[in-house]
Amino acid sequence: MGDRKRRAAFREEAQGLEGVDLEVYEAFGRDPLEPVIGQGEPDVPVAFFGRDPGRDEVQHQMPFIGAGGQKVRTTLYKHLYKKEMPDFEASVEVGKRFFWANTVPYKPLGNKAWSMKVKKRFQPLIADLLIKSWNGSDIITLGREAFLWFAINQPREVKQQLEAFWAQENRFGTATSVMVTALDGTQRELRLHPLPHPSPLNATWYKRFPELLAARLKQLKVRK
Repeated sequence: MGDRKRRAAFREEAQGLEGVDLEVYEAFGRDPLEPVIGQGEPDVPVAFFGRDPGRDEVQHQMPFIGAGGQKVRTTLYKHLYKKEMPDFEASVEVGKRFFWANTVPYKPLGNKAWSMKVKKRFQPLIADLLIKSWNGSDIITLGREAFLWFAINQPREVKQQLEAFWAQENRFGTATSVMVTALDGTQRELRLHPLPHPSPLNATWYKRFPELLAARLKQLKVRK
């Protein structure tokens, strides 16, 4: 599925979607049917997978560019270049070395997680995006919602496997694998490397997030 056809499929699926933060889309003159979907070159080896876009993502039509995304991008820049990230433009550039996607490509009201019904609605299109628009295998998931998205539309044993993995105390230092299926039935095994959500509201893990991400980048041998 090409990019134009994929965007059309998301727009069709989003028709009548309740819970979209229409005021934010209107404030920035953005079309609420236009998805903020995965960005990145197909052959980059590592992807980031998060929950859903926020206000800044709607404004810039780019995933992971708001406060939480900047926390990620700052650590990426420091890891690759051994110095502080100088400005917003540098955060955009460093992001081009990775692939980015979300569970649902639309901003919800109040930044609350989308319901399971909505996530299931978009899961086939997001899975197709990961398999057909990206050739890598290693995904850093951000938060519980993003990690357990990979259990949606899966057999019971896969759901149990992922739930058990998330319950482990060492989940932020280890990885697990899962098969993901595209719309045409193509499958690929993806390795999930979970991390906590980088939101300032996540008081338990927010301060530790940079060191946890840096450790993941070393495990995955991410280099300039």
